[in-house]
Amino acid sequence: MSQIKGLSANMLRKECDPSSLTFANTSELEPLEDIIGQERAVRSMEFGLKIDTRGYNIFMSGMTGTGKTSYAVNCAKKIAKKSKAPDDWCYIYNFENPNQPKAINLPAGLGKVFQKDMEDFIKVLQLEISRAFDSEDYEREKTAIAKEFQEKRAELLDELNEDAEKQGFKVKTTNAGIYFLPVIEGRTITEEEYGELDEKIKQEITEKSNIVQLETIDIIRKIKNVEKEAEERVTEWENKIALFAVGMQINDMKEKYKDYKKIISYLENVQEDILKNLGDFREEELTEEQQIIIPWLRGNDASPTDKYKVNLLVDNSALEGAPVIVDFNPTYYNLLGKLEYENEFGTMTTDYTMIKAGLFHQANGGYLILQAKDVLSNVQSWEALKRVLKTRQITIENMKEQMGLVAVSALKPEPIPLKVKVILVGSEYLHQALYEIDEDFKKLFKIKVDFDAEMERNEENTEKLAQFISSFCRRENAPHFNRTGVAKVVEYCSRLAEDQIKLSTKFNEIVEILCESSAWAQIEGSDEVRAAHVRKAIKEKIYRSNKYDKKLLELISDGTIIIDTEGEAVGEINGLSILDMGDYCFGKPSKITANTFMGGKGIVNIEREVEMSGTTHTKGVLILSGYIGEKYAQDMPLSLTASLCFEQLYNGIDGDSASSAELYAILSSLAEVPIKQSIAVTGSVNQKGEIQPIGGVNEKIEGYFELCKLRGLDGTHGVIIPYRNIRNLNLNDDVVEAVEKGKFNVYAVKTIDEGLEILTGIKFGDKG
Repeated sequence: MSQIKGLSANMLRKECDPSSLTFANTSELEPLEDIIGQERAVRSMEFGLKIDTRGYNIFMSGMTGTGKTSYAVNCAKKIAKKSKAPDDWCYIYNFENPNQPKAINLPAGLGKVFQKDMEDFIKVLQLEISRAFDSEDYEREKTAIAKEFQEKRAELLDELNEDAEKQGFKVKTTNAGIYFLPVIEGRTITEEEYGELDEKIKQEITEKSNIVQLETIDIIRKIKNVEKEAEERVTEWENKIALFAVGMQINDMKEKYKDYKKIISYLENVQEDILKNLGDFREEELTEEQQIIIPWLRGNDASPTDKYKVNLLVDNSALEGAPVIVDFNPTYYNLLGKLEYENEFGTMTTDYTMIKAGLFHQANGGYLILQAKDVLSNVQSWEALKRVLKTRQITIENMKEQMGLVAVSALKPEPIPLKVKVILVGSEYLHQALYEIDEDFKKLFKIKVDFDAEMERNEENTEKLAQFISSFCRRENAPHFNRTGVAKVVEYCSRLAEDQIKLSTKFNEIVEILCESSAWAQIEGSDEVRAAHVRKAIKEKIYRSNKYDKKLLELISDGTIIIDTEGEAVGEINGLSILDMGDYCFGKPSKITANTFMGGKGIVNIEREVEMSGTTHTKGVLILSGYIGEKYAQDMPLSLTASLCFEQLYNGIDGDSASSAELYAILSSLAEVPIKQSIAVTGSVNQKGEIQPIGGVNEKIEGYFELCKLRGLDGTHGVIIPYRNIRNLNLNDDVVEAVEKGKFNVYAVKTIDEGLEILTGIKFGDKG
């Protein structure tokens, strides 16, 4: 009979004594503002947010559900509140190169004002210019200039007539030009009469004609100069009229924005453009043909004042401090912004007013928080993010053109300078992969904020966890937890951490239990959440996901899957394995058999032979050869063939947690000593026969316990676990109660010899 005793009930989990808590319920506690149990991450984050040097962006790594994103947002907002709101950014028309809109920045809130000022200016422009050119003063002055021109023109033509008459010609003016008709004997002659003249007379007429033509050229030049002068005077007058109409508004804006050189230059360009294109602002009667053609040329909504609009790209007027932007869809265009297009009569058109801001524009001067996986899974987003951080400017480009697929003829907005702290949230795996593969990553993300999945279970962290529960209750307007409810949550956190002296920091899973516990309390009409509600929430959460667990238990119970839980057998043992369904993990026993016989093949792993064994499981089996060789083949060669098999296993196996069970089965077969089938085994073994800790110990024990409970507990049933797994025990109430009553046993062993003693009842070295 084995002298090794099972663990006592109080070793199977570390309970939280409600009386040790200093409050009646969580309503008495201050809500938690800081994150719990992440000292390393907190120090790294504080430094990363304070350092303002190129390349010191932040990558937050750790398990999902540890509160990385929430913490990043809270930290960034605290720092952002102390900062000045960044400038607004606008795009304006470039009069020198319309395809390259200009970017201008203004203090937060002034961009909105400038946009409104230009909108008001456009309204005044359209109204006042039209009114000014409809005035009597304008028409009177224009008529006077035209009359003066006609008088000067008439004088010059009279002068031309006089000179022509002196030379014997009469001037005839038509729309086609000026003609000179010879005068003979007081009358003009026809071409036929001219042809009948004497050659000498013709020669004289030709010579005089040349003189007149020279004088005519001089007169025409003078007429054109007068005409040009008249046009210039009309233009000058029109400019005066226009400046009188809108100059006051432009001058007022120049005074208002005198500290901003780009705006002053822009307003001067606007004024110059208005004077150049006055005709576009005057309401003129259009012919029927023009009414049909012009809308097609301009577009339905085209207006000469469209170029004076201001595209307010980033409006920070409502910000208090620096921006903190969080996004979960960082596509290429969402990051960098884009140009939108309109379909006009089958043609895609755009202009600077259709430039839309991206996440970098919105976060400029502040913080941009993104999920690393989201960035990497979107085409070109990762390359775009790196390019922006390296160049420190935001350039809006078409993605197809960026990828070299097609040259797109579009606007090229002026790049905007960037100052932003990017915070990427991802897993440890992603951080390692990027660090190894991408050379730019280590240059751009020099701060690593590493989140731990667990924290110490002490009074301080227990108090903070209670404060976290208080924060949840206040935020969700849920009933508060009394001290028994908090104690049960503390135990649940230890269960998640799989450690009696640790608490889990997977707050996503903790919040799920808090939500469901609160719901059960409300369903039962309780004004506070008690331990029973938390226990109920945990059981119901398991019940929703344990369908396959119960199906497998049924198959074992009805004998479809052969698992013996009583009696003894040679070379047979119950090993324990974990099945992971994603949202639920559970343990179940598997029959392991070993046959040994003379031969030289050593240990044959049947799972490996049929390629159903993972690398870790294969390694565990190979270790057994080392142990057996050292133990039993020191004086002579070991001539042994051992065949190992997981019976009724058809979907593969991995892990080395069954290696000790496999060794027990081999040794049982070699010695022909039977093994108790009422005891299941888990734990890996090294070449020296030491039992090593494994994962999932709670699920494995509970899985075997469920089967034994179904068949009837008689005190002989139990599980052998590694001694070093004792601190990982956080078993459920049913197992603890059964152990306390002596109906179930949990043994902890350090060596193979101790395990053999429990399984066979024979102490190592005895002959039986």
